Amino acid sequence: MGTPDFAVESLKKLVESGSNVIAVITAPDKPAGRGKKLQASPVKIYAESQEITVLQPLKLKNPSFIEELRSYNADLQVVVAFRMLPEIVWDLPQFGTINLHGSLLPQYRGAAPINWAVMNGETETGVTTFFIEKEIDTGKIIFKETLAINATDNAGSMHDKLMILGSNLVLKTVRSIEKGSYPQIDQEEFEELKSAPKIFKEDCKIDWTKSIVEIHDFIRGLSPYPTAWTSFEVLGNGQKGSIKIFSSEIAENKTIKVPGTIISDNKTFLQIACKNGFIGVLSLQMPGKKRLTIEDFLRGFDISQLNIS
Repeated sequence: MGTPDFAVESLKKLVESGSNVIAVITAPDKPAGRGKKLQASPVKIYAESQEITVLQPLKLKNPSFIEELRSYNADLQVVVAFRMLPEIVWDLPQFGTINLHGSLLPQYRGAAPINWAVMNGETETGVTTFFIEKEIDTGKIIFKETLAINATDNAGSMHDKLMILGSNLVLKTVRSIEKGSYPQIDQEEFEELKSAPKIFKEDCKIDWTKSIVEIHDFIRGLSPYPTAWTSFEVLGNGQKGSIKIFSSEIAENKTIKVPGTIISDNKTFLQIACKNGFIGVLSLQMPGKKRLTIEDFLRGFDISQLNIS
């Protein structure tokens, strides 16, 4: 059970290892692009290429879907980047339902663990396999694998690394369950549990009164998606909107200016003041335009007319 590319790698690993994958459950096709043509999920595309049966229920409690799922008599269900399952679904197989989560549980339970770990400046994260139970991301842990978060990583690079690490962990977990030898470890309850709730557009606005480290981690933790942004106004023509900022650096400039103050040589750099210094913007995107490096942006834009907030 899965939908995006992150899930494809685990499915592919199971198929190529000779596991008997009898069916795949994924999201219904959705309209996409300018023509709003129906587009299949990455998991469906891969499953069909392997001639695996694909189910796409609108509602997971639909009696006909439950009956069809039951007819496969699966020993185990594997969930990677899917949606919440009702108990009638996850409790169906003899050996239960396992999930791959993109954090070291119990830390960063929730929908966006990769983003939040980077945004919070963590130096390591990882993947966890566990048995699904009633409360989300709280079931018994089977295995964990740890991975360093480097200073140059963003959410996108960590996604790709954890996708590979996670696929190997899924295979290890399935093989251990097949052999009947696997741990089931209760999740520890730390005093401070960090959560990873779903991220909405309004959560991605940069607060320039925060520190340079906080803002830099915020930008890389949201890059390339859903992307940090800041409001802008172009003096003279009154254009307003939001600029997406994809990458940044902590500038050498330690001058203290009012947060949101812009300095630039109009050729090679653009820096924005925050609480204790400046953030250097490396790539951005204006509304309706393509993503640009800061050098390409400055070649076509009069920075003296730009105000941000």
